[in-house]
Amino acid sequence: MKNILVTGGLGYIGSHTVVALQQAGFNVTIIDDLSNSQLEVWEKITSITGIQPKYYNIDLKDLHAVNIFFQSNVIDGVIHFAAYKAVGESVEKPLMYYRNNLMGLLNLLEVMDENKVDHFIFSSSCTVYGQADKMPINESTPLKKPESPYGNTKKMGEEIIEDFVKATNKKAIALRYFNPVGAHDSALIGEVPNGIPNNLIPYVTQTAMQIRERLGVFGNDYETRDGTAVRDYIDVNDLAEAHVKAIQRLLAGKNKSNLEFFNLGSGTGSTVLEIVDAFEKANNIKIPYEIKPRRAGDIVEAYADYSLAQNELGWQPKTSLQNSMQTAWAFQQSLTDNL
Repeated sequence: MKNILVTGGLGYIGSHTVVALQQAGFNVTIIDDLSNSQLEVWEKITSITGIQPKYYNIDLKDLHAVNIFFQSNVIDGVIHFAAYKAVGESVEKPLMYYRNNLMGLLNLLEVMDENKVDHFIFSSSCTVYGQADKMPINESTPLKKPESPYGNTKKMGEEIIEDFVKATNKKAIALRYFNPVGAHDSALIGEVPNGIPNNLIPYVTQTAMQIRERLGVFGNDYETRDGTAVRDYIDVNDLAEAHVKAIQRLLAGKNKSNLEFFNLGSGTGSTVLEIVDAFEKANNIKIPYEIKPRRAGDIVEAYADYSLAQNELGWQPKTSLQNSMQTAWAFQQSLTDNL
């Protein structure tokens, strides 16, 4: 069994990926500093899979702690999620985002190199494309300056990894995903934002639960079907499966270059109001909302062409938007039941 380190493994996408890796037969070790996650997720992963992954509370900005970890653990590959991820917050606190997201990455790569760990999966984002000129977005779409410091840390992260693999002959894949939604079918793990949600679906589910008075829709004057912004919503369980396929590809030596890029999305763009409607229909519940001014750092439209991931990784999305809306709501209800 291969040993995979998942940084940020108690977070939203990380926890689902840990479950998928364990179910695919990998030994998983988690590093997470709990800055945007909860320790109980560790127990919930164990409840789902029947296997308790090893867990270390390490801040990746602490080079000494990262060094000690790698010296005392045998690791065959790394999947790197650990990063701050809120677009709006990054606009307000850019230095915090650059320090955390880039220093953590640099320390990780440096120590991987010293300890001869050769395989690296990077959690990237469609934000590296900025506002693309044409839809859908494929991997040949020119990268533009991202609209937020968060997006810029992902773009700079990819550039750092590109230089790193050239110099070291390591193998890496950057997975550029669109908007993750949904939760595990067990309703044990899902998206738990700290404070006021930055992402649409947790805000929708909290509004449905009457934790929030109403959903804020940022902008209804975009040049789209209904004036609200268009995004590609991809189920988190499908994303997790793509990470398993990506690490399997590297471990099997099937990569075609030292750094590969794959878009992960549903291939369909939905407006904010279409998502609200889909949630209402899937769960038979009304969501009060109000239109607010556009938000700094937001783009008009983004949705994926995922054909490269389909052809090379053998991956494609399987989960319907309706199912994602149902699991997201079931998870929100389980959170409230456990208060």
